[in-house]
Parts: sequence; structure tokens; C-alpha cells
Amino acid sequence: MLYLRPIRFADTPVGAEPVARLAGGLLWFAALEVIAVEGGRRRERIVPVGEWDAFLATLPGEQAEAAAATFARLTAPRAPLTLGARVLRFDQPHVAGILNVTPDSFSDGGKLHDDPEAAAARGFDMIAAGASLVDLGGESTRPGAPLVWEGDEVARTRPVVERLAGAAPVSIDTRKGPVMEAALAAGAVMVNDISSLAWDPRAAAIVAGAGVPVVLMHSPEPAKGPHGGQGYRDVLIEAYDFLAARIAFAERAGIDRARIIVDPGIGFGKTLADNLALLNGLALFHGLGCPIMLGASRKRLIGALAGEAPVEARLGGSVALALLGAQAGAQLLRVHDVAETVQALKVWRGLRDAALTPRLG
Repeated sequence: MLYLRPIRFADTPVGAEPVARLAGGLLWFAALEVIAVEGGRRRERIVPVGEWDAFLATLPGEQAEAAAATFARLTAPRAPLTLGARVLRFDQPHVAGILNVTPDSFSDGGKLHDDPEAAAARGFDMIAAGASLVDLGGESTRPGAPLVWEGDEVARTRPVVERLAGAAPVSIDTRKGPVMEAALAAGAVMVNDISSLAWDPRAAAIVAGAGVPVVLMHSPEPAKGPHGGQGYRDVLIEAYDFLAARIAFAERAGIDRARIIVDPGIGFGKTLADNLALLNGLALFHGLGCPIMLGASRKRLIGALAGEAPVEARLGGSVALALLGAQAGAQLLRVHDVAETVQALKVWRGLRDAALTPRLG
């Protein structure tokens, strides 16, 4: 198998060298890093887009077919995502606002966990600030956090979903089937499962039966918990292979691939070096053919790179990582600081439009 990472991004398709459009979005790329892994060791080769067909002709039949299929997934526009009455089109990145209703939330200290009205108001504020959806969670997934009984998780999340549903698209961030069922019945329109549907054996059937989109996230041992594992030889390739396998599992369970989103799982069972490798190689995941969600907001890696900045002082790093995601073509950016991230993306979009328009006018 060959892995394809788009590189040499261009501002416009009009230029001196051939380019290809990335996933129907705002980015074009002029070359690919072609990665082969044999015996646990990598071999890389840079192939310009203009030489892609000639390169394919040098490969054995089955390998050429697989590489051509991956390239087709890289360049195919992502299908619009229906979230209740709202449709997200992935020709530009969207923001998902993080709303935690846990007493031990690392981001807000648990201020909203027992006040559904205040939590819903925070969700409405996120939508007003430009978020395309609200990602609601009732269980902390920080390292060392205790497992929450599903009944408590339902009690925390369902009243908030009921208040938001109809006016704001809500994604339920959970790995437990009963919590998914309760939230979907209350009006949630998406499931975000950090275990990639591996924690609860009923989860895949629930998502398939509801016909809603689902986020599949990478973690090293999802059936045990999100922060285990024994380390990686090549985290980028291993995360890619894991997500490819979970996509295949979800499809076998009856979930349409067009409703699957992938998340590389920044901060889940990964070292600083692992996280940086995933962020720098993020464009590789477009080869899976699904929209990419990036959740790096306020993560520990920001503190590690910025003088051990505490959680409440990680806004700058969070926005920087969101822009890195946009520049790698990530379609969904999961963030705490919605207004600041939306503003940064508007400036980024304005710069891209200005670079494109004069050359096409």
C-alpha cells in the first residue's frame, strides 16, 4: 500500500505547474509525498501532480489501482452533511463549538454541569458567534478522568440538547449507546465517538439506525479507554490505518461513508512528538475520503510548546492550531474559543480569496 500526502500547496489553480484541488475545498496542491512502508520502515518519494499518471504507470497493477483510488479520494469533493435543518458544505472549514457539562471539565472548571439553562445559553452564543454546530459532552476525557455512569451522562446532556435542538445543530460527544439514544431522541443530529464505535457494541447499530453523521476518532486502545497504548513506531501511518479499519467497520454496520468524519485524536494516548507528527502530516488523512475534524483546542501540547501555559492561557496556541488545520484542508475545527477562531478563519478566507480573484478575473 502507498500513502499519499498532498504537499506544495498553491493559492490558485492557475500557475506554472499542474495542481489538483484538495477534497473540493479552497486548497490546491502541486505534489504528493508518496510513502511506502515495508518492514516497519518508511520510504518516501515526491511526485509532482503533473507526473502522477506517469508514476502510476510504473507501479504493479493492484498497487496502481489502490494508489489511483486514494488519489481520487484526495481530490473528490466531500458530500454535504445534513444536520437536521442545516446543511454543511465542505468547500471551506467549519467551526464546532465545544460545550462540556461535566463537573471536572478542564476547560471551564465544571461551571455548567448542573445548569442546563446556562449551558444552552452558552451553546446559543457559540452559534451566534459563527459555530456551525455545538459538540456537547457529559463525560470528561482528560487523562485520569473517572468513568461516568451512563445515567448521569444522560442526565447532564439530555436537558441541554432539548433546549438547543431545532435552533442549533447538536453533536453528542459520547462513547455510550444509551447516551447516544437519549440525545438523538432529544434532537441531537450527530454523534462524536472518541472510541470510533468500539466502546459500546450497540453504538454502530444506533448510529446506523438513526442515519446521522458520526465522528470516528483515533486512540490507541479505544475499547479500554482513550489514553492507553504502548507507543508508536509511526503514529501518522498507524492512525491512518486505524481509521481506515474503523471506516470499514462502520460501513459494514450500515453507516454510509458519506456520513463519516475522521479525527486523528490529538492528545489521546500520544506524546508531544506524536501530536506534532500528526499535525504536520494532517493532509494525509484526506486519502480516507472523509471530512477531517481537528480537535487541538487548549490541548496540553500548547502548554508544552509555550512555557507550560495553563489551560486558560492557551488561546493563541489554539487559534494557531486551528489555522494550521485550515491550511491542511481540515473541514471541521473543534474549538472552545468560537468567536476568536471564526474571526481568524474569516481573515484566512479573505487572504485566500484575494490571492485567487485577481488571477481568475
